[in-house]
Amino acid sequence: MDIAYIPSPSRGVLHLGPIPLRAYAFCIIIGVVVAVWLGSKRWVARGGAKHTVGDIAVWAVPFGLVGGRLYHVITDHQLYFGDGRNPWNAFKIWEGGLGIWGAIALGAVGAWIGARRRGVPLPAYADAIAPGIALAQACGRWGNWFNQELYGRATTLPWGLKIHKVEPDGTVVDGVFQPTFLYESLWCVGVALLVIWADRRFTLGHGRVFALYVAAYTVGRAWIEYLRIDEAHHLFGLRINDWVAIFVFVGAVAYLVIVGKKRPGREAPDSIDPAVHVGELIQSDEEKIGSSAAGAAEATPKNTDQDSTNPS
Repeated sequence: MDIAYIPSPSRGVLHLGPIPLRAYAFCIIIGVVVAVWLGSKRWVARGGAKHTVGDIAVWAVPFGLVGGRLYHVITDHQLYFGDGRNPWNAFKIWEGGLGIWGAIALGAVGAWIGARRRGVPLPAYADAIAPGIALAQACGRWGNWFNQELYGRATTLPWGLKIHKVEPDGTVVDGVFQPTFLYESLWCVGVALLVIWADRRFTLGHGRVFALYVAAYTVGRAWIEYLRIDEAHHLFGLRINDWVAIFVFVGAVAYLVIVGKKRPGREAPDSIDPAVHVGELIQSDEEKIGSSAAGAAEATPKNTDQDSTNPS
């Protein structure tokens, strides 16, 4: 008998009249807001303009959502294509199913487009936003809790996750399982704190903060994939996501080492955001115009009362 466990919500959607309010979507939105807020604070602290992170996020977030969904649909295509499957369900992103690898890859493309439009170096932007992305993932994983998905093996641990639901094929799932959503959420918070600390301690730059975030995240993700029991493709005994985590980890560590030797330290504050200099020029011009106007006012002779000096 299970004495204690984490309950699952009875439903993940509320209806405001005919409008469905899905908890999964709210978790994603909250994560985006947190990432942009923290990224903006870090960007300004590095010498950038206040609204640059948000402007680039307008490109990065949609690309990331599309990339995350594409990765999920490609790697779990059996859920959407084949006998008895409805391909249109592949578009139902609100029901869950975002692959972080695809989200980061295609989100980087969107960020690159936004950064080029702003004249911002992408590595510097990635460094500023990295811990925010980790916190966004921590928020987003709670969407899996609301959807009762991506849980791990059965367990008797007191923090096990109680699942009771009916699968699309009619199978009833009822038991207590490893709360992998909680493990990953906590891990992502730890990654964000690690990245912030390392950035301050070692003055990282040129994309190394982002590389550290990627390397640290993949370590925890590989362990969490080992616990999960949802349907997935395997290669040489490992889940596809485990192989991706291994290759991404190696690439991130290699980037840290190589760039650390070639470009140590951090970018100069006056080199990362042209918008700052535009603002400074505008402010300088306004100050010059104000000074000129004040000088002109002082140089203008004051009017005198002619009638008081002339004889009548």
